[in-house]
Amino acid sequence: MKKLSIVCFSGDFDRAVAAFTMATGAAAVNYEVNLFFTFWGLNIVKKRRGRSFIGKGFLARIFNFLGGGFKNLPLSRLNFLGASPKLMVRMMKKRNVATLNELVQAAIQLNVKLYACEMSMIILGLEKEDFIPEIKEVLGVAKFLEISEGGQTLFI
Repeated sequence: MKKLSIVCFSGDFDRAVAAFTMATGAAAVNYEVNLFFTFWGLNIVKKRRGRSFIGKGFLARIFNFLGGGFKNLPLSRLNFLGASPKLMVRMMKKRNVATLNELVQAAIQLNVKLYACEMSMIILGLEKEDFIPEIKEVLGVAKFLEISEGGQTLFI
């Protein structure tokens, strides 16, 4: 079986769309797909979709609040104070292109495996319970490399 592993290290809306588009496309043609969320990419899979003071410790709470959650993913360019992702979703719907919400749901239905980075979670004071239940496991880099061995790996 072909395998694709994607390291999601950005919390940008457009990069999340790219990662989930690649993941669902590959899964639809029978690839084994692994998504590994690290640092700001963790915002994509937080259970609380808006800004919230989660995490252990004062600095962790501030970083997690400022990082936001799924509803606050900025565009990597031309964000216009947060308006651009909303405009992008409207354009996607108008042109009958799957939105990020729809891509995430499709990935789950296509059995794409979602993993959270242990080191990033430690730094940001987060627990597995802070993430959507579809996060299969919290892993370190060595375990992710083992899981992704023999396939292609992308960094988005």
